[in-house]
Amino acid sequence: MRVDADDFARPCSCGREHHIAVKEILIEAGAVEKLEEEMSDGMLREYISPLVICDTNTYAATEDLMEDIYDRCQVLVLDAEDLQADKQAIRIVENNMEEDIDLILAVGAGTIHDISRFVANRYKIPFISVPTAASGDGFVTTVAAMTWDGVKKTVPSVAPMCVYADTDIFARAPKRLTAAGISDLVSKYICLADWKIANLVTGEYFCSEVVKLEEKALKTVRSSLRDITEGEEDECEQLMYALILSGLAMQMIGNSRPASCAEHHLTHLWDMEVINDHLDALHGEKVSVATMLVLEEYKRIAAAITQGRCHAKTYVNEDEKLLEETFGKKGLLEEIRKENEPEILREIQPAHLEACLPQIAEIIDELPDEQELFHMLEKVDCARTVYDIGLDEAAILPSLRLAPYTRKRLSLLRISKMLEIRGE
Repeated sequence: MRVDADDFARPCSCGREHHIAVKEILIEAGAVEKLEEEMSDGMLREYISPLVICDTNTYAATEDLMEDIYDRCQVLVLDAEDLQADKQAIRIVENNMEEDIDLILAVGAGTIHDISRFVANRYKIPFISVPTAASGDGFVTTVAAMTWDGVKKTVPSVAPMCVYADTDIFARAPKRLTAAGISDLVSKYICLADWKIANLVTGEYFCSEVVKLEEKALKTVRSSLRDITEGEEDECEQLMYALILSGLAMQMIGNSRPASCAEHHLTHLWDMEVINDHLDALHGEKVSVATMLVLEEYKRIAAAITQGRCHAKTYVNEDEKLLEETFGKKGLLEEIRKENEPEILREIQPAHLEACLPQIAEIIDELPDEQELFHMLEKVDCARTVYDIGLDEAAILPSLRLAPYTRKRLSLLRISKMLEIRGE
């Protein structure tokens, strides 16, 4: 399957012109052979000193199929054990890359792509995406999820010039990675609802065409969940297609708003390890658990609105002591304060929020109910409860309370700090 990126860069009803940087997206068996042809005789032949960035796992999974490509590149194999997109990983790449590198090939999943796109942006050189697992939607985005001095940040970076997703590689990835990709897509229910609510409450920019793109990605995956996890190649290609659609949605907006909000804020909090120890869980696994927690909280709020038990109140910061006890103990308090200044809730008038409550409830009512989503995740063995990722129930309330501070982005979870719910 060849995805025509130009289809996503046309004039839009939202009034903005969306820009797509990626030139070619190929999702099919034998895609890396096409990559080798492009490097030998096609549009990539002008690059004479390419660098492959991979890790020990992705190198082992690709060394046979990509032998000819590796022979013509400098190959940097990072240790997959506890690999993170952080300053240490960037330092290793910079210390080992040759000075005349003119092209980067990211051969791996999310972490390898974040490292590669960051380095490519820093050195102003293009990069090629070679996904080895359908484990997330970050392959074609223009931002990198980096951990900087213990704080999870979304850093402006660069999108790949081309994507060569070879079914012979990613369809054979461990089922756990594929389940993580499904989990990342399922989380779109929450972040799209958050975007709609933010637009309703504050008039934040919103693009219905981009929302339709994310909803198409969701629908594509829901229709063939079981076949995807069983490694059926056509369905695995559909999953990769859906993940790339989600990435293109982010590229069209220029940030991660269409694909990340309250549910990802919980994962960022857990990654920062201020209320928990290190979690031996994949990003997608943490996201699906966070999605379940946020969905339950949102349904609780919607029920209270419908029953007349929920009302808006003036914003008062009631979390300062908790912030000091958690982020402060990790030396991250000032960074968190800086991230959240000025406080976006102070821009919202309680009377206006009160008037928006019925429509907020309608948006939440459109989401799947908790049991439906739980069974959908259960069907494909995705993580569903805090126990699945090494947390316990004691972490739930502080997670919901602290997560909005990890990113200055309006969500209903953040707005709930201006809501008073009676009768509980």
